[in-house]
Amino acid sequence: MILNAKNGTLPIRDTVIDWLKFGYGEKVLVMIPGLGDAFKTAKGMALPFALMYRQLAKDYTVYYFSRRRVLPEGFTTKDMAADLYACMKSLGLEVADVFGVSEGGMIAQHLAIDHPECVDKLILAVTIPFADAVSREAIGSWLAWADDEDGYQKIFLDTAKRSYTPEYLKKSRLVNEVMARFTAPASMDNFRVQANACLSHDTRDLLSKITAGTLIIGAAEDDVVGVRGSYLLHEGIADSQLYVYPGYSHGVYEEAKDFLPRIMAFLKEGEEE
Repeated sequence: MILNAKNGTLPIRDTVIDWLKFGYGEKVLVMIPGLGDAFKTAKGMALPFALMYRQLAKDYTVYYFSRRRVLPEGFTTKDMAADLYACMKSLGLEVADVFGVSEGGMIAQHLAIDHPECVDKLILAVTIPFADAVSREAIGSWLAWADDEDGYQKIFLDTAKRSYTPEYLKKSRLVNEVMARFTAPASMDNFRVQANACLSHDTRDLLSKITAGTLIIGAAEDDVVGVRGSYLLHEGIADSQLYVYPGYSHGVYEEAKDFLPRIMAFLKEGEEE
């Protein structure tokens, strides 16, 4: 089995949660994806993810959890964190380092607030403690398009435009256009639920409850959630570290070559030589 990659599902209520794992390490790292999970879950993606993040495979066993395949109306980021906790308990993951991107970072906040005993180190990337003007404009636009016949294409291409530098966008233009045309989901229902969960998310008065060592990563030109939220998270979480990438937007975790090494360096802080 390449990089020990495995796909799996867990039953929850009357639906399932897709998850994957890879790596050989004794330490556990839980990854939580952003809003794009509404369009493409972890189903069948173990090997591609293992190859993409193979630098982690030696030291970590990495778990990546999607949201429920069918989300009830009004489901919140706190509810999603409860699902994630249930998944961890089901798989015997008592303590893990947790890495959340965008909406995944919102879910990670609630996990660390509600279940501090299960989070060792916490990484919050391009995420927010509440939806301010920047995120409301972006997500609001996507929700307005969700009912359009070509809504998915509009959302996909606008997300790319907002997330990447012009140079990166130019190189990936053709791929993005093909993906936008041929990868539309059967339903936009999960997207609507998750997008509204982002808009209702608010942990500002709860951040002081996060006791895990925390690294916050923002992007100065983030046109999806803005950069202000990164500073607010840093102010609210005691002894947290903050790094803001200049010149990058929401897709910094894909573009910046030092993004993964930066995360790995943080996770290894304090380890004995």
